[in-house]
Amino acid sequence: MTTVSAQGRATSELRELAERAGRDLEGASAAEILDWAAGTFGRRLCVTSSMEDSVVAHLASRALPGIDVIFLDTGYHFPETIGTRDAVAAVLDVNVITLTPRQTVAEQDARYGPGLHDRDPDLCCRLRKVQPLDEGLAGYDAWVTGLRRDESPTRAGTPVVAWDEKREKVKVSPIARWTQEDVDAYVEEHGMLTNPLLMDGYGSIGCAPCTRRLLEGEDARAGRWGGRAKTECGLHG
Repeated sequence: MTTVSAQGRATSELRELAERAGRDLEGASAAEILDWAAGTFGRRLCVTSSMEDSVVAHLASRALPGIDVIFLDTGYHFPETIGTRDAVAAVLDVNVITLTPRQTVAEQDARYGPGLHDRDPDLCCRLRKVQPLDEGLAGYDAWVTGLRRDESPTRAGTPVVAWDEKREKVKVSPIARWTQEDVDAYVEEHGMLTNPLLMDGYGSIGCAPCTRRLLEGEDARAGRWGGRAKTECGLHG
């Protein structure tokens, strides 16, 4: 059965848009990709941000001033991450929307026992990240991520535009082809806000219980779920 978004676009049309744009925009700049997304989806487009930095939010705000920026407050974030979110909301021309899980940490502990993130991190991520995002994206046709191919082997094939089959949304990753050097250069050129933890040995910042500083030579995401085979929280596959 073909479903239709609130804007009136059939999922088949959105899928075709994503597949065509993924081919046509592979060599485009991040700004060009976001201009296409803003022109195609308007206010049915949002950005998701972990608040490691404000690069993608800043790029998106140039294409669509006042764009919604979604932040998942899991209840386990570092204070620096919450501070970065608040600074982004105050400084950039964006509308920061904070999503929270159905249960508080205390309620989750009562239901599943304390320290679920240590015993079953996949379930913890599903409850505190994946479920809230799935619900929060309901009002959009497309979402923008900060995924980059150089972050880890599991992200090496990230398309600049793709079809998110699970959520039936268009997924836009405008800086997929960027390197860390490209990000650093953009931050310096535009005076971008960054999470202070990036200057304290962290390469990828998630929930405090499941994030550690990097060891020399490790890729950017090696500090997430250290000692486990887990490399993704489930938001991206």
